[in-house]
Amino acid sequence: MPSRFWTKGLSSLRAVALGLITSGMATATASAESTLRVAMTAADIPDWTGAPDQGYEGYRFVGFSLYDSLVLWDLSSSDKAADIKPGLAESWAIDPNDHKKWIFKLRKGVTFHDGCPWNADSAIWNYKRVMDSSSPQYNPRHHAGQSWLIVNVSKMERVDDYTIALTTAIEDALLPYEVPGFFQISNCAVTKLNNNYDEYAKHPYGTGPYKFDKVVPHERLEVVKNADYWDKGRVPKVDRMVLLPMPEASTRAAALLAGQVDFVEAPSPDTIPKLKQSGMQIITVPYPHNWDYQVRADRPPFDNLKVRQAANYAINRDEVVDMLQGVATAGYGKFIESQPYYGNPIKYTYNVEKAKALLKEAGCLPCKITVGISTSGSGQMQPLPMNELVKEQLEAAGFQVTLDPIDWNTLIDVYIGGAKKYPKYDAINVSLSSIEPLQGIMKSGMTRYQTPNGFNWGLFSNAEVDKLGEAALAEFDAEKRNKIIAAMHEKLVAEAYEIFIVHDLNPRALSPKVKGFVQAQSWFQDMTPISVDP
Repeated sequence: MPSRFWTKGLSSLRAVALGLITSGMATATASAESTLRVAMTAADIPDWTGAPDQGYEGYRFVGFSLYDSLVLWDLSSSDKAADIKPGLAESWAIDPNDHKKWIFKLRKGVTFHDGCPWNADSAIWNYKRVMDSSSPQYNPRHHAGQSWLIVNVSKMERVDDYTIALTTAIEDALLPYEVPGFFQISNCAVTKLNNNYDEYAKHPYGTGPYKFDKVVPHERLEVVKNADYWDKGRVPKVDRMVLLPMPEASTRAAALLAGQVDFVEAPSPDTIPKLKQSGMQIITVPYPHNWDYQVRADRPPFDNLKVRQAANYAINRDEVVDMLQGVATAGYGKFIESQPYYGNPIKYTYNVEKAKALLKEAGCLPCKITVGISTSGSGQMQPLPMNELVKEQLEAAGFQVTLDPIDWNTLIDVYIGGAKKYPKYDAINVSLSSIEPLQGIMKSGMTRYQTPNGFNWGLFSNAEVDKLGEAALAEFDAEKRNKIIAAMHEKLVAEAYEIFIVHDLNPRALSPKVKGFVQAQSWFQDMTPISVDP
């Protein structure tokens, strides 16, 4: 592997580990208490008040630890793609007389960590916290971070103490897949504090499998086992979980080798052999995680189909996979072939001469673009060396690429804010999960979901795509809906609406003391089965 792609190597690991030891990142706990220490790729501690930031890593480690949603992801298997299951709602169904109304039956006997009862009033209160600017509990930051999850919901109503009705602005057959990330926080706690969320942040309360214990700003967040969790099968096996932001891949590896952490996200490929030699567990599982470029399709140069296709033909995906030492797979679309809505899309196999010819036909030589990238972050894999390689490949075909590295949270702001708000960028590199079709292609490819109403950052718009998407949203027969979504996927790939590069294999490095972790085929993971040997 070319050494130019890596900024730090194995020679620095011991020094970095020593720095961690002296920095105070390690947490001393009582000898009788079992602790899991996690090194996240996040640049900072994700928000813990119910609207996580730091990308989906914030949801993975903080959101789904402290909080629950009406619907949860079933993350218990690595053999199949994760699907949804009941959460704070025991069941849900479409109203047979009104396909814009969903009825959710809520789970009884659940309380928040502060003893506040979970019921329909709690659900309505949380809806207004995010969606109703006239309500006293409305939180603008929570609106910015959570409203996209329920953008199609126009109204939430109380039917009785344990039943609510969600009315959607459009027929939305995929609504249950939207709500798992819409976290429920204690209405009692926030009301008692006169809706002061700064005070609430000092001790937040959810219904999740872990309880908030303490936080050291910019250093660590500590959560403890909720022994009274309503799902007895998911009561955590460890007493305490310590979440540490470590954006540098070599720092994470050093901390694991030094015994400072037990669980590492996204170890850099060049450290994996050393980690294996030291007895660490390296776990990978394929899943639809797109490391690609979202392009601005409403203006030159990417408003031209030939330019978008040229960029896709310019990518040598196998070279990217080789650079990552096999912890990724070549990506030729948003989905992976094992998913029921993959279809039969065209394949942009590497062809630099074809890419050059397309750019010449488009009259864009050199074709100048500026790409916003992150220095680290949730699911971003190894963003700096990967983007340098992609830049070389694009420039070999006739592009002239300027990379703009920025902090992950800042790039998320660019993404959520939309292309028009940040005109300097022609493309951005934000890795996205496609574990289900709504987020996979609808919210990134349909006109109705252009930012700020979804993930369509680049303002892509195509009438045929929209027609297929609307048909899929209105189809409640799963088999028929999957065929429509497959046709939509084929059309989006043909339109080269993004630059497809690789799918992550989700590598993690675990101490040999860590037992019980099941790596799901999902962006999200369940930390509750993990135990740590003394």
